[in-house]
Amino acid sequence: MHSIFREYDIRGIFKKELNEKSVKLIGYLLGKEIKKKDKFVAIGYDARTHSPVLRDYLSSGFNAAGVKVLDMGMVATPVNYFANYVEFSGITPSASVMITGSHNPKEYNGFKITIDKQPFFGNDIYDLRDKFLKMQDFNIKDDTTCIKIAAKKRYIDYITKEFSHLKALKTKIILDCGNGVAGTVIKDIFNQLELDYKALYLEPNGEFPNHHPDPTVEENLYDIKKELKKDFEIGFAYDGDADRIVVLTKKYNIKGDILAILLAKHIKNPTVIGEVKCSSVMYDEINKTGKAVMYKTGHSNLKVKIKQSGADLAAEVSGHIFFNDRYFGYDDALYATLRVLELIKDGMNLDEEIEKLPKVCSTEEIKVKTTEEKKFELMKWIKEILRHPPSYLPKIKKIINIDGVRINFENGWGLIRASNTTPVLVTRFEAKNKKDLKLYQESLNRLIEYAKESL
Repeated sequence: MHSIFREYDIRGIFKKELNEKSVKLIGYLLGKEIKKKDKFVAIGYDARTHSPVLRDYLSSGFNAAGVKVLDMGMVATPVNYFANYVEFSGITPSASVMITGSHNPKEYNGFKITIDKQPFFGNDIYDLRDKFLKMQDFNIKDDTTCIKIAAKKRYIDYITKEFSHLKALKTKIILDCGNGVAGTVIKDIFNQLELDYKALYLEPNGEFPNHHPDPTVEENLYDIKKELKKDFEIGFAYDGDADRIVVLTKKYNIKGDILAILLAKHIKNPTVIGEVKCSSVMYDEINKTGKAVMYKTGHSNLKVKIKQSGADLAAEVSGHIFFNDRYFGYDDALYATLRVLELIKDGMNLDEEIEKLPKVCSTEEIKVKTTEEKKFELMKWIKEILRHPPSYLPKIKKIINIDGVRINFENGWGLIRASNTTPVLVTRFEAKNKKDLKLYQESLNRLIEYAKESL
């Protein structure tokens, strides 16, 4: 049970870790936290077959804690976040919980928690865990009393009004909703805006019969790429809960950091936050017209940072895009879709803009297996070794310790960081040429192996 309390959320396997007893207790303890601010919580859930069951368990816990439940039904995660900014019959929720397994296998589920418009994560979740582990004998009766709210309709109305200028845009669009919850709103938005589109796997289905709902995995893009070869001009693919986006042209799969460059071009003097995995091209290009800030990986970290700094935009390579410019500062793949269509309407040729950027060679994320117990110890030891770098490492220009270590070399960089959610070290590499890319990768892998042997 200890392992379900993660850095950014609570996550586990339905019936095994997330069962009636555990989820009711989680709801009760969260309810006690929420009552410090107010007495309402909004709950939404994704397409997984067991999500409504977890909604009932959570509701029982909240009701036991004296917190009233606002039930928004099956929604996309951005709709859940949006509910924190909307009044429903005189009630504005002080908190929300999204029941979602995101892109994880179908037997998984979890809770993304917002309290007082801020993500509930890190030490807050670990403190909740400690209370949870001490209350295993606490029993909670069934009580699924709730107030139904039309959060989805309010979101659709808001988005269609904000982007009414896109009405009847002639661009031919292909979507892949992956049988996740993007389909619960994107169809209505696109129909009301009279956009020219086709949607693959629009209907939510928690069995995910067509492909796994993770668009960052290339094999999951096979169907949308096949369609894009026809007469479609732009493609958008979503993860299971619609907070991550992949943008595709006929030529390019546009990662989140490169997408941030394009989006920043339509923001005056932009301040953009990137994570440590973002390309140096993103930081260099945005610094030409505004300010780029490097920060920790993780959607909760970036949501906090964008609010604290007043930045306009934040981005993760994985496709979490956060808009504080004209929006509320959280990650919303559906809203990001409309902002990209704005670029196209205003005359931007995405392929041409990408081709103007400096050319670099880079790897995807590469995961090095370790254990939950050892991953952070490994990072401590790696940082200690780098105080006196081994001779086999190329010349180091700078070491950035924001999140793990990002080591800047003369012609590129390498990253080593401990994942906050899985028992791995995450690495990524970028260089001006393939030779240096290989050199940086091999030398840092050697450093990792030495650290493993030394522990």
